[in-house]
Amino acid sequence: MMHNAPSTLEQLLVEHALAQVLTRYATACDTRDWALLDQVFTADCTTVYGGSYICQDIDKVRHMISSHLDGCGPTQHLLGNLQVDASNPQAVRSKIQVRAAHKGLHERSGTRYDAIGFYKDEWLLQPQGWRIHKRSMSLLLEIGDRSVLQPAAKP
Repeated sequence: MMHNAPSTLEQLLVEHALAQVLTRYATACDTRDWALLDQVFTADCTTVYGGSYICQDIDKVRHMISSHLDGCGPTQHLLGNLQVDASNPQAVRSKIQVRAAHKGLHERSGTRYDAIGFYKDEWLLQPQGWRIHKRSMSLLLEIGDRSVLQPAAKP
């Protein structure tokens, strides 16, 4: 649970910085710019997506996400209602709601899949800025056909 600390300039700066990283995450997913994930996660991050996709480092996170989106049509990852707990600068946490819309590709072009839920993240401040060290995604609602999530077709 995020607790509501009084807004201070430092709190606002942290919230803004985290929001920028989360925007980079959505951009990486929607543009398939997998190198951009290096500006989102720590090298030794741990992520759990939907309770079943567990990854132990940035390369595994990159592979897991790309294997779901590279064979998918257009996507839009919308993030909002960011809550940040920066009361302990050594253990900054956040929660943000997500709605990820996915359209099928080729023979699945008439199919759609939406994932609705939230990310809970634990952050580390590194020399190059804030990075997600631990992520947990909880799904609240799935709409459509998950089969639109695919790796890229082999040539």
